[in-house]
Amino acid sequence: MSSAPPPDRTPQQPARRSAKAWAILIGVFCAGLALDLGLKDWSFANVAHVPVVLDRTSIVENPNLNPIPPHESVVVVPGLLQLDLVLNPGAVFGIGAEQRTFFVIFTLVAVTVCLVVFIRWMSARSTMAQIGIALVLAGAVGNLWDRVCFGRVRDFLHLFPDSRLPFGWGWPGNPPNPEWFPWVFNIADVMLLVGMGLLLLHLHLSDRRAARAARELAEDVDA
Repeated sequence: MSSAPPPDRTPQQPARRSAKAWAILIGVFCAGLALDLGLKDWSFANVAHVPVVLDRTSIVENPNLNPIPPHESVVVVPGLLQLDLVLNPGAVFGIGAEQRTFFVIFTLVAVTVCLVVFIRWMSARSTMAQIGIALVLAGAVGNLWDRVCFGRVRDFLHLFPDSRLPFGWGWPGNPPNPEWFPWVFNIADVMLLVGMGLLLLHLHLSDRRAARAARELAEDVDA
């Protein structure tokens, strides 16, 4: 006869009724958003030899305008990370250039979906999922702020700047880019990816717990 304790089948408190869950959601969201916008502001004020002034009207009316002056990269960790200023007209990795209205609407829908998931379906015990939702919200709102205020997203993080693809390969472009990771991104992009990763991990672990609980219930019935 097994001495293992029976599985806990008591109803779980929803996140919307948990002060702790709301504190995690709001706290992580505010900290992430402040970090993203603060580092964007600092980078565009200090990385180039002069502060970069972004005029939304000029940027929106002239897609070819680049108000960022030529500047030297600021090396943070040699060979690993440096700071380069870029205005991204699209989404992560430059996808969907100049589709500003689409991304604004898409972001608003995504934020709404995240809040609905938190309020209607998330458990108060799901701390990992709460952090994931908060990071996704912070990343989405951080880039939304840039699109609304500046017409483009401010990017400044450049990973592996000295690493090159083998055999003379290059990413498509004119000319082809030989860097292993040529994209410049920001903290909002990092939060989006980490947040989605945490949500996927939460779903995976939830499925495993549900399968284990089903097996234990079947064993109890058979016994």
